Amino acid sequence: MLKRYLKLLGIQLKASGLLSLQYRADFFTEGVTSLFWTFTALAPLFVVYGERPNLEGWSFHEALLVVGWFTLLQGILEGAINPSLTGVVEHIRKGTLDFVLLKPADAQFLVSTQRFQPWRAFNVLTGVGLFIYAFSSMGRWPSVPGLLASVLLLGTSTLLLYSLWILTVSAAFFVVRVDNLTYLFSSIFDFARWPSNVFQGVGRGVLMLVFTYVIPLSLMTTFPAEAMLGRLPPQALVGAVVGAGLFAWGSRQVWLRSISRYTSASS
Repeated sequence: MLKRYLKLLGIQLKASGLLSLQYRADFFTEGVTSLFWTFTALAPLFVVYGERPNLEGWSFHEALLVVGWFTLLQGILEGAINPSLTGVVEHIRKGTLDFVLLKPADAQFLVSTQRFQPWRAFNVLTGVGLFIYAFSSMGRWPSVPGLLASVLLLGTSTLLLYSLWILTVSAAFFVVRVDNLTYLFSSIFDFARWPSNVFQGVGRGVLMLVFTYVIPLSLMTTFPAEAMLGRLPPQALVGAVVGAGLFAWGSRQVWLRSISRYTSASS
């Protein structure tokens, strides 16, 4: 079963890659544009740290690690998650999801892998570049356990992003348009570019709690950065893994419940 789905994933990736390479100029133009917007996103960081050397226990180069994780995950979101799942909304709206449901494979897997944007890999490479620059500027490198923990958290962060997006898209089975929800999700995700400690003074720490337990942005960017710096408590790592698993299970149940309400165009 696993081998079959890996083969299907390979086919989808190959198809998306070939489609992108048909328009090579657009591929590289979009990649360069993505790099430009990534570097403009660093402007607020320079403004804030231009006034102070430290913010809530985070130095400039330590905060740069958080931005690196934000950039990397944004590449995953916009390159692998968003392109496929936004297409689901149109299928639901037009009543054409039948073509997916009739295929002999899991519907959630098919709608989640129907389209990729390979040029978003530029974001991933930029994120790695920010890691290298930040650590070289600090004059030290992450430990092996810290690297392994951050790789594990990359998996949990991707799973959390995917689960949150599945929950957002599932709303399309109940309401006509979810455009505002997707824009809201993207806007909220922008907060992940800052270390979560920055929000502990906002609303008596309520915002920090929201970004840790309700919309777990902290688990996506701050926790991996802390793991690389070697200061993430083991219990926080375990909690992140367990929390991501619960989030994924919950989103799966919501998807199954939502798809049971689907009315096709032929109904």
